[in-house]
Amino acid sequence: MNYASIIPLIGGETIVMQQVFGKRPEYLMSYEPFYNNDKHLIEYYNNEVPYYLLDGQGHDLWRPVDVVNTVCPCAGLSSLSPTSNSASTTNDWMVNSAHFILGSVSPRVFWGENAPRLASTMGKPVVSKLRAIAEQYGYTMSIFKTKSILHGLSQVRDRTFYFFWKGDKVPVFRYIKREHQKIEDTIRSVKRDPKDPMNVLANIRIPSKNPFYRFVLEEIEGGITHQEFFNKIEKTTNPMDHIENNDVLYLDVSKWMESNGYQREAERCKIIYDKLARGGNIMRKLVEVPKNYIGAFVGHLPMQLTHPDEDRFLTIRESLSIMKLPNDFMLQGGIRNLNHICQNVPVTTAFDMATSVKEFLENKLPLVETKFAIQDNKTQSFDYEKSSLLLDNFMV
Repeated sequence: MNYASIIPLIGGETIVMQQVFGKRPEYLMSYEPFYNNDKHLIEYYNNEVPYYLLDGQGHDLWRPVDVVNTVCPCAGLSSLSPTSNSASTTNDWMVNSAHFILGSVSPRVFWGENAPRLASTMGKPVVSKLRAIAEQYGYTMSIFKTKSILHGLSQVRDRTFYFFWKGDKVPVFRYIKREHQKIEDTIRSVKRDPKDPMNVLANIRIPSKNPFYRFVLEEIEGGITHQEFFNKIEKTTNPMDHIENNDVLYLDVSKWMESNGYQREAERCKIIYDKLARGGNIMRKLVEVPKNYIGAFVGHLPMQLTHPDEDRFLTIRESLSIMKLPNDFMLQGGIRNLNHICQNVPVTTAFDMATSVKEFLENKLPLVETKFAIQDNKTQSFDYEKSSLLLDNFMV
């Protein structure tokens, strides 16, 4: 069995395919806008795997492969994007890559990962387009809903995978629910090697010197250390949540800030107090002390997640380990490309998907004759279409 990848981005999903199939991809395909993201994987393979930019290189004869995987951008349906909607042009990458792969490469399986909203009402128009492409080229389609913590990762991160299966049947995957590795243990497992170029801090500031965290440590907790605070908390916590959970008014925090020379923060606390008093919401993107598990490793977390024991933020290597990328993986460009780590499928989550694909190719999974199905790993349910109509209650 062999495989190729299209729009691999940083490459976590492709590396998973290598782990499951025991070999490198036959080739990589992508488009010019994603070259800087793909470069991490290209360099990981020492430029030894052929890489084709489809908008810059014509290619008529594609080497046959059994599987193609992809990580098309998910911002078009992401809840983290304020402009996400089903009509977003970002979703066109899913549609266009499906047209190309199913029509020109024609593998037995084409699969990829996207935002949870692909399997929601918002995603219906996109799914309808993908289904039409599947039927045009003789494929069925299925969607697999899950969250990374069920696959052993220390992130509560809902994700949706989509699959095209050549023929008229859809496989039923095994349900996955394994114990997750605690986030503090994931971070502690990384040994700092002075020879490792990734052994550099993503954020050189000292967490306990953040004014809000300093207030928590000195005023609320009576002068404890960062490590003592980690030992005390029961779950991942940021200082502002801790302030509010202890019923401390931001007006009192403002007075402390002013007396300790944090004039800007003092004024901010007054604004925060007024917003909360009016029933509004506030941004809490600051220091995060990890315990047990975290949310999705995106946004401010790569810069603001602390080490559990040491009063510092994470190294790039520790950030890579949270996504379970290999110990010899290098983030090209270093800190300036730190966000590329977030634009990736957590390796342990994708591993189970790649394993299921391999089991399908080996005829080890039960099959259902249908054109479309949705399997939910969270609820352990499998719904499949029994007619040519898209059932509305599939997309919930």
